[in-house]
Amino acid sequence: MIIYQNSKGGFLDDVLSNNIENIIHDVFKAKLNQSTSTNEIRSWKESLMYMDKVLSDASIPEDCGVAIEYRIPQTCKRVDFILTGQGKNKEELAIIVELKQWTEAQLTEKDGVVKTRFARGSAEVSHPSYQAWSYAMLLQGFNETVYSQHIQLKPCAYLHNYVPDGVIDNDFYREHIANAPLFLRTDAAKLRNFIKEHVKYGDSSSILYRIDCGRIRPSKMLSDSLASMLKGNQEFIMIDEQKVVYETAMQLTKLSTAKNKHVLIVEGGPGTGKSVVAINLLVNITKELGLLTHYVTKNAAPRAVYESRLTGTLKKTQFSNMFKGSGAYLNTPPNTLDCLVVDEAHRLNEKSGLYANNGENQIKEIINAAKCSVFFIDEDQRIHLNDIGEKREIRKWASKLGATVHEMELASQFRCNGSDGYLAWLDHVLQIRQTANETLEGIDYDFRVFDSPAALRDAIVGKNRVNNKARLVAGYCWDWASKKNPEAYDIVLGDDFKMRWNLTTDGSLWLIAPNSVNEIGCIHTCQGLEVDYAGVIVGDDLVVRDGLVVTNPAKRSRMDASIKGYRKLLEKNYDLGKRTLEMIIKNTYRTLMTRGMKGCYVYFTDKETEEFFSTAAGMMDTADKGKTMKLYGENDQLTSAAEE
Repeated sequence: MIIYQNSKGGFLDDVLSNNIENIIHDVFKAKLNQSTSTNEIRSWKESLMYMDKVLSDASIPEDCGVAIEYRIPQTCKRVDFILTGQGKNKEELAIIVELKQWTEAQLTEKDGVVKTRFARGSAEVSHPSYQAWSYAMLLQGFNETVYSQHIQLKPCAYLHNYVPDGVIDNDFYREHIANAPLFLRTDAAKLRNFIKEHVKYGDSSSILYRIDCGRIRPSKMLSDSLASMLKGNQEFIMIDEQKVVYETAMQLTKLSTAKNKHVLIVEGGPGTGKSVVAINLLVNITKELGLLTHYVTKNAAPRAVYESRLTGTLKKTQFSNMFKGSGAYLNTPPNTLDCLVVDEAHRLNEKSGLYANNGENQIKEIINAAKCSVFFIDEDQRIHLNDIGEKREIRKWASKLGATVHEMELASQFRCNGSDGYLAWLDHVLQIRQTANETLEGIDYDFRVFDSPAALRDAIVGKNRVNNKARLVAGYCWDWASKKNPEAYDIVLGDDFKMRWNLTTDGSLWLIAPNSVNEIGCIHTCQGLEVDYAGVIVGDDLVVRDGLVVTNPAKRSRMDASIKGYRKLLEKNYDLGKRTLEMIIKNTYRTLMTRGMKGCYVYFTDKETEEFFSTAAGMMDTADKGKTMKLYGENDQLTSAAEE
């Protein structure tokens, strides 16, 4: 999505009107149905005045295209400024300009990372040249038009207030500046020449329009790229906070010793790139630093999927030496490993073993076993009574074991089509936290509510024909009868819907098994993994009554171990127990409803709940009742199986 687009001539006229910031803001509000901060509006006014001066040269064609605030597909990141045109051989190209109002920066020892001052204080951020280059790589990776039609991308950074000081342009950053040239306060003429060197003709082939309308390329799943990453190939470009977190973890690993232990806590919601950064750390701590590290996760499903993708690349023993369960450090001597990278740390347990009777505390054992520990955590994904993964618990054990604690946050959104708005709306409608996103209006995410489970199933089966990346999941409200009787059906809803839970033959590989779209998974087989489209069946353990979301653990299957013993919990402390169970049930559906990178389709067994969610999403009015499905999104038709 492009917030503002015009020709170069039209852009210069808008700047000349002394109203460019309000012109952009009006379009911003119309397209996104929201406002933005006064600081961002001010930045448009000031930075675009400088771009006006740079472009005020007759040698730069008047019909070049200008785009401002282009949102990179599948992320919530926006490119500041794009100029499109043609080169001397009529090749199509786009100049990507990252604009900064900075006046100072500080060197760091982290690759591609600088420190600068903001209104809230100093912070480490990506070097502007690295940022511009990473945005170009993401655009090339996700936009089919850019990729398939060979539109050349020329990234650069323009810090129009920054006087050269040997810091931002330090030789330490030369590789990144070579990839995306850096222009400072005295370099306006150099930036103009950079543009003129590449752009010889205007945008006569609608490059901007084609980029804006370009089909989003199929998502690159972490599991699909793992083998290549372990061979040293860069499959995922880390941007902004991801880059800073990665470099911080690498630095702490190098600094850590048995007497100088470090713990890094990284908080991030669904799709913020926790697993991508974690796997990059595993690969590069091993290859670049030559240090001993393991990737740790309690969930068996991600490890099983990763192992299947690495067949033929790693021997089973090699895989087992790199990928570990969270209970693997019961008897590990202190500081045996250089670094432990713990993904999905919110799922850590106190005890280990089949009967949860081994060891003292998994967090303690992990910190004890390694000189440096990195915990990736999302407390809103705790979905089991035994989950103890909380920041305060990690801090407590780090303090007891003499480790210095560092805390960081990941915010860059890759799941749910890069839509922070969808996640905020979901939290709001599930009544996890109050947000400003009361509807899905203006949010680019394919969310649909179905009033028929059969229609939901058919929609997911149709989506799955594209690339085997659509699955059905459900709350654990039905017994797993088919586990012992393969002829039995587990989830039966009306006369035209009967399906089984995922088969034991697939086990933790359910998410990628070729025919598993005909089965239904649960939270235990999909947490920590992702698909393009998730179809979710919400059972009677979560209903809405008179506008209030009500949870009922008694509606969960007796076979669901995640709330086993909940009655004793309620007897011991009813209020605390009720809050804990409500958190687990809501977090379960929040997690299920954020597995889809491109879309989430939902069926509610309770009709009042269905109506509540449909209304909350702004998807229909009373005249539309009775339709097979209710939907909201840019795509207003459900693609048929034939079209797929």
